[in-house]
Amino acid sequence: MASWEITFETKEKLTLHQPLFIEGLPGIGNVGKIAADFLIEEFKAKKLATFFSYKYPHSVFVTENNLAEMPKIELYYKQFGDKKKRDLLLLVGDIQPLDEESCYSFCDEVIKIAKNYGSSEIIATGGIGLQQIPDKPRVYCTSNDRQLYEEYSKQPLVQKEVFGVVGPIVGATGVLLGLGKKRGMKAVALLAETFAHPMYLGIKGAQELLRVFEAKFRYGIDLQKMTKEIERVEREVTKRMKVVAAEISATAGAKAKEKEMHYIG
Repeated sequence: MASWEITFETKEKLTLHQPLFIEGLPGIGNVGKIAADFLIEEFKAKKLATFFSYKYPHSVFVTENNLAEMPKIELYYKQFGDKKKRDLLLLVGDIQPLDEESCYSFCDEVIKIAKNYGSSEIIATGGIGLQQIPDKPRVYCTSNDRQLYEEYSKQPLVQKEVFGVVGPIVGATGVLLGLGKKRGMKAVALLAETFAHPMYLGIKGAQELLRVFEAKFRYGIDLQKMTKEIERVEREVTKRMKVVAAEISATAGAKAKEKEMHYIG
C-alpha cells in the first residue's frame, strides 16, 4: 500500500463539537475545491494537518512570488464555540491521489482522521460535467447510507434522482463513499452540474453546493461574496472561451484547407 506522511500542526488533539468532515479536492470544474476553499476563507479556518506521499505528481508549481512549491493536500478545522453549530473539518488541496492504490490508502487515512476527531459523517463534493455551461446548475446527491441519503435528498435544492445522471464517481469523492461503508463511516456526495472543460472554473456550481450546505446547516455563509466573484470570473472566462473558440475555428479551417488542397493536387 502507498504510505502517507501526515504532519499535524499541534501535538495536542483538538476537541471538536460533532464535526462535519467536508472533502473539497480538485475535480470536474473544481466545484468542490472552490466551495471548500471559500468556507476556509469565510470562517478563517486553521490548518490542522498536511499530507505527503511519494505518489504525488513529479512536478512543482511556480507561485505568484516566483518560487517553486510542491503540490499540497491539507486539512483545516473551524471551531465555532456554539453548540447550535457543528464544527468543521475541511479537506482541500492542489491535487488528488493519482492512481487507485494511493487513492484508497489516502481515503483510509482520511476516514481514520475523521473518526479520530469524532466525525460521524463525511460530505464529499464533486462536479457533473455537461457539454455546455449550465445557467443554474443543479445539485444531486448519493450516499452509502439510506437514512443519510433521505436526509439530504429531501432538501429543496437537491435533485431527488441521481441514477442515470452520473456514471461511476471516480477519485476521492467516490472512494470515500465506497470505502466509508466498508469502514463503518457514513458518507454523502453532493455533486453540482458544471461545464466539462479543463479551463472552466465551476464557481456557479460551487455556489449551489454552498446553498445546499447553508440551507441544511444554517452557518450564515455570505453568498453575496461568491456572487460578485462569479460575475468577475464569468467575464474573464467568456473572453478566454471566445479566444479559444476562434483559435479552434481557425485551426479547423486551416486543416480543412490542407485536406482540400491535398485532394485537389
